[in-house]
Amino acid sequence: MAVEQKERHTEDFASGHFDRERLAHEAHALSHEAKTLTREVVTAPFRLRTYRLIRKILIGFILVSIANVLFSYFFYTPKMYRILRDNRELTIKYRILRERIRTSQQKVDAIRHRDNEVYRSLFSTDTLSLPGIWQPYPESKYAALEGDEFEPLMRSTWEQLDALARTTYLESVSFDELQTLSQDKEQMSAAIPAIWPIDRSALHNNHIGAFSPRRYHPILKRVQAHTGIDFGCDRGTEVYATGDGIVAEASAGYNGGYGRQVLLNHGFGYKTRYAHLDKILVEPGQRVTRGQVIALTGNSGRSTGPHLHYEVIRRGVPVNPINYFNRDMTPEQYTELMERMHETNFEVL
Repeated sequence: MAVEQKERHTEDFASGHFDRERLAHEAHALSHEAKTLTREVVTAPFRLRTYRLIRKILIGFILVSIANVLFSYFFYTPKMYRILRDNRELTIKYRILRERIRTSQQKVDAIRHRDNEVYRSLFSTDTLSLPGIWQPYPESKYAALEGDEFEPLMRSTWEQLDALARTTYLESVSFDELQTLSQDKEQMSAAIPAIWPIDRSALHNNHIGAFSPRRYHPILKRVQAHTGIDFGCDRGTEVYATGDGIVAEASAGYNGGYGRQVLLNHGFGYKTRYAHLDKILVEPGQRVTRGQVIALTGNSGRSTGPHLHYEVIRRGVPVNPINYFNRDMTPEQYTELMERMHETNFEVL
């Protein structure tokens, strides 16, 4: 009996323990389900509120942007007012700069005028001209300005600056040359061509062929430069060196139609040519003085009659010789000579 009661108590205890475990498990499951339901109930309105908030923010941003664009289109913002003010100030500064450049250009032009009309006349030298100095700059120089609202203003200002720089550089080179000439003025005055290459009394009826950079050739029937002056005279007329110098060439070859010729190098950028000669009286390398007889006139080379072809070459460029032997002439005589100049048929170059 006692044993049976003990077994019953053991079964009841085991059964009660099992029920407690089951109840505990069920309670935990219910608690987890309750938490899940609570989380879902709480999370759903939070997400909805978040989405609504984001939508309101986006809509507000869009509306503000539209309002700002419309306002900027019809009204100036403070930033636009600052930009406009800066642009006006920049335009004023450019105009002031252009005025200063124009004033500087006038001053440099005045210096250039004195250089050409006064300083160079004192040294009996030609106006300085540098090859390519006035050649326009390529368009690529101003390519960075294309499309800019202020391109016309900026480009014209830069072009003014470029012109001023060109003129300033030219005058700088010119004054450097004048400084050199001033140091050797006595030597230079004896070297520059300054007399007639033949005796004027030997001219045939004052027959002088004109210097013409674009002469219509009477035989070849085309425009061709005549880079010297032709003096009609008898064969054997004495030819004088028009300035001190060294014989650079004394040849009897064809020489492009010049025939027998003498080329003198006077220094200081000057050379003189005496062509169509009959006889040469000097040798290459020989030093000659102004007035020295260097040759006799003739009819050699491509020539149709006895005469002297005389050239003055300044820095490699032929210039009008008439401007170099008029020192002993009155203004009336010079004017008469210029009126008497005419085309010549002496040469068939």
